[in-house]
Amino acid sequence: MRAIFVLREMRRLAEQTPAHRDRHVDLLRAIAILTVVVGHWLLIHVTYDGTLRGESVLALAPWTRPYTWLFQIMPVFFLVGGFANAASLTSHREQNGSTTGWILHRTDRLVRPTTALLAVLVPAALLARALGVDPGLIGTAVWLATVPLWFLTAYLAVIVLTPPMLALHHRYGVAVPIVLTVLVGLGDAARLGARIPYVGEGNYLFAWLAVHQLGFAWQDGRLPDRRSTALPLTLAGLLALVLLTVVGPYPVSMVGVPGQEIQNTAPPTLALLALAAAQTGLALLLHAPARRWLRRPAPWTAVVTVNSAIMTLFLWHLTAAVLGVLALHATGLMPQPPPGSPAWLALRIPWILVLAVILTVLVAVFGPIERRRGPHPGPGAPGLLLHLLTLTGVAGVLAGLLGIALAERGQGPTGLPTLALTAYFAGAAVLRFARRRHH
Repeated sequence: MRAIFVLREMRRLAEQTPAHRDRHVDLLRAIAILTVVVGHWLLIHVTYDGTLRGESVLALAPWTRPYTWLFQIMPVFFLVGGFANAASLTSHREQNGSTTGWILHRTDRLVRPTTALLAVLVPAALLARALGVDPGLIGTAVWLATVPLWFLTAYLAVIVLTPPMLALHHRYGVAVPIVLTVLVGLGDAARLGARIPYVGEGNYLFAWLAVHQLGFAWQDGRLPDRRSTALPLTLAGLLALVLLTVVGPYPVSMVGVPGQEIQNTAPPTLALLALAAAQTGLALLLHAPARRWLRRPAPWTAVVTVNSAIMTLFLWHLTAAVLGVLALHATGLMPQPPPGSPAWLALRIPWILVLAVILTVLVAVFGPIERRRGPHPGPGAPGLLLHLLTLTGVAGVLAGLLGIALAERGQGPTGLPTLALTAYFAGAAVLRFARRRHH
């Protein structure tokens, strides 16, 4: 009955979509997250000989690395994030809303499902420890389940920086992502050429901001979806990607490979930005035909359904993998052929299907938390106290997420650093209080 109710609600929301909404952006967001989910599931290779062990297929079967050009699609999420954030902030200001109110509203959709994830993982880890489960296994499981939080750290940062970065965009246009790309190149040169430590860490912010700025340019028409713009951008991005990886110093894999000295995502490199340029061009090329296709009720309802719980899908997909490992490998149900072999490839199908069923259950349980509308900020300028509360809350959440993302496996009794958890939950509580105060 609940499933029928949700489907009816999604159909109703699809029918009520405003005519001005760019449905292609929602389609790209859904495709990006679903591709990441499937890609992560395909990367995992598990063995069990009395002890569970997990490895990356990219390390065990190097021939799979070029396929990461298809599965590394996080730049698309930042691209459409820039489009949506620019449109949202512009609309909010036209209704006399404040920047602080916008940040409180925009971060709510991310923080609520993230808080739910951590609020489940922490007591589950403590319970498992009390039941005598190996602490190493608990640490590995919790670490894997929280891998998606690195993305939230970067995305929350670009949301908070959207107001000043949008102002820069209005003044300087596409010069802003160009400058940010140059900064990424300088960071790469300092890190890989001059071997200067820490300088390249700025690329974690500069690279994703550059892609986010392209979304601004797309949204206001400075980056049009004309074929004369989109096709050269696609081809130039692909050419640069080939030159930087096949010819140049960067690895072919667009996903981190354990043991590899240079990673294209940690921190992001010029090679990853070349991939982002190609994906941006392709998104522009498909803009018009995708919008026509999404006028049909069935595909648009499917897109609305995925987007209604998109952060829940992303945040819980590796928890689904942990549960799948326990159900299939720890019980001996799943055979263990060599990774990359024909038998291994064939077994990817039932593996993904089982994880999809588990994730569907998790989304049914936790999806309503994301779909629940939080307090909407009222019009008018907030006071100094609300500014300070918002700043404090965002700082706490970001510090907590960063601490969790950087932590080694198995820290603390829960498998996560206690200080980082404390910072996150304190920051989330402050943001919740600030939202209610500004309601």
